[in-house]
Amino acid sequence: MAEEKIMNRWLVVVGAMMIQLALGAIYAWSAFTGPLEGIGFSSTETQAIFSAGLAAFAIFTIIGGRLQKKYSPRNISLLGGVLLGVGYLMGGFAGTNFPLKLLGIGIVGGVGIGLSYVIPISVGVKWFPDKKGLISGLAVAGFGFGAFIWILLANPPSIIESWTGFSGLIEITGVDSVFQIYGIAFMVLVVLGSLVMIDPPTGWLPEGYEEPEDDSEETGILKDMGPKRMLKTKQFYILWTMFMVGALAGLMVIGNIQNFANHATEGFQGWGYSASQAEDYAVIGAAVCLPIFNGLGRIGWGHFSDKIGTKKSLLINFGLQALMMILLFYSAFNPIVFFAVAVFIGFNYGGCFSLFPAATADSFGSINMGQNYGYVFTSYGLGGIVGPILAGAVQDAGMSFMWAFIPAALMCVVAAVLAVIYKPGVKAK
Repeated sequence: MAEEKIMNRWLVVVGAMMIQLALGAIYAWSAFTGPLEGIGFSSTETQAIFSAGLAAFAIFTIIGGRLQKKYSPRNISLLGGVLLGVGYLMGGFAGTNFPLKLLGIGIVGGVGIGLSYVIPISVGVKWFPDKKGLISGLAVAGFGFGAFIWILLANPPSIIESWTGFSGLIEITGVDSVFQIYGIAFMVLVVLGSLVMIDPPTGWLPEGYEEPEDDSEETGILKDMGPKRMLKTKQFYILWTMFMVGALAGLMVIGNIQNFANHATEGFQGWGYSASQAEDYAVIGAAVCLPIFNGLGRIGWGHFSDKIGTKKSLLINFGLQALMMILLFYSAFNPIVFFAVAVFIGFNYGGCFSLFPAATADSFGSINMGQNYGYVFTSYGLGGIVGPILAGAVQDAGMSFMWAFIPAALMCVVAAVLAVIYKPGVKAK
């Protein structure tokens, strides 16, 4: 116990970022869709693997949140890291067998991500009650930055290849070998980060921080509640619906951004760029701008929510994202606009992963944060199924991307309206 009392709480942040760096591999999926289609997979099949991973990820956040209370955050995070690594190794050895790829990378890997994902957020909020939004953002920032790193290692844009001479692991070793290499790397990162996933001692508070007085009797606002009571509140369903919309819109773009970028190259050439230049600009927007700002958005929106509150932050976030989803379709005619839109979509989408943990803690308390946020996070699974598969089906049908992006924009408008209705506190009945 004494050792826990003197542990530097910032070590938890370092461990969290290591874990999330590996878990963010799921957002690098667009780097694999083209190579997989090159060996016989359809667009719908590649998106089905992605969606299966997202669904398993979301479902097992609940299970991870429950198990960590019984078996400790460290142990459950370790288990998730092992499953993530094994899943990618299975996918690497599956070759062109679609069901095995779906099982390994999609389901087993997704289960591993789900078990590990909620742990750094739950542990971090307990160590940083004074900075819930910021620490939620920092805890998951690696998830966004991980996509950038894993994309560049696997399949870098040709312009970056020309600067570095590195053609990417997929070209050097083949797509299945990259899955195997990544499986080992992910396992190592999560295992190491898990070593500091330890809850603070009961009653511990950071130096200089005073816990707010319990005024629930005067205000009627409940401070802490478990999942059963949370599931009976309208705040839960408002948060759940907003998160589902944010996930649908963001994952639709993330899962298909490279394919859309290839479509955009024709429009870029109309501005006087050569075919190779147009392709470079398109892929940089998809593989660099969006994932980098996905990571930065987690930190930035977390900091904003600490300053202006989660309610205002959610309203601004979804209002901007609705505009960006509309602009994305029309950005195919100008690389500068495409870069700017990719930046904002990544930044806004990344913000969901700091805003919703903070909103969950604000509404339902920090004591059962791991379990409660697991239930809120199931909305991500539904968004992850609908968004990428919808965009993949639109492509396979030969339809315009407009039929995917514009409906997502309208849903973001609905989420912005819900943000107006949402109230962080829950009154006792």
